[in-house]
Amino acid sequence: MITLFHRPKSRSTRFIFLLEELEAPYKIQLVTTRSRDGTGAVDPANPHPLGKVPAISDDGAVVFESPAIALYLTDKFPKNRLGPLPGEPGRGAYLSWLSYYTGVLEPAFMSKFMNVEVPRGTAGWAPVDEAVSAVVNALSPGPFMLGERFSSADVLYGTTFAMFGQSPMMPKSRVIEDYVQRIVTRPCFARAQERDSG
Repeated sequence: MITLFHRPKSRSTRFIFLLEELEAPYKIQLVTTRSRDGTGAVDPANPHPLGKVPAISDDGAVVFESPAIALYLTDKFPKNRLGPLPGEPGRGAYLSWLSYYTGVLEPAFMSKFMNVEVPRGTAGWAPVDEAVSAVVNALSPGPFMLGERFSSADVLYGTTFAMFGQSPMMPKSRVIEDYVQRIVTRPCFARAQERDSG
């Protein structure tokens, strides 16, 4: 049984979506976290080392950080084919796009949000326009990050783009707008929204 440590309307909501897509057995444990304004507190029940969400426990085995959780879950629950397994075609692209999400895309957005110039010679990420351009190139053949195959990478990217689509930080792209519609119209996305409050 997977326990999802969850705060409503946060990054952990996407893992309700993924768990529904995987048809995996899970329960939601609501936890508190610090808020952006400094209020709130770390919940001692939350196993994430920084008291953030998402984190999961698989009968005591703790996994945290979105790409690690996505990879763990798709390897553990392969029935619905939401991630290529070791040795299967597309595994390299799958691992790369999962890593790109937190290694490049999130830092790019955070740099723009904080109005900090990306240190081009040393940073492992790029400005938002470049970071998003690479995603648009991957999505252009469509319909998903891995081509015809919906995967947990789409859960990460699609939910992020849905959340920030109207933000001035987000470059406008018809490819991404169409992609977001393919993600948010999935029945499991709607079920995740319904279960978001726990």
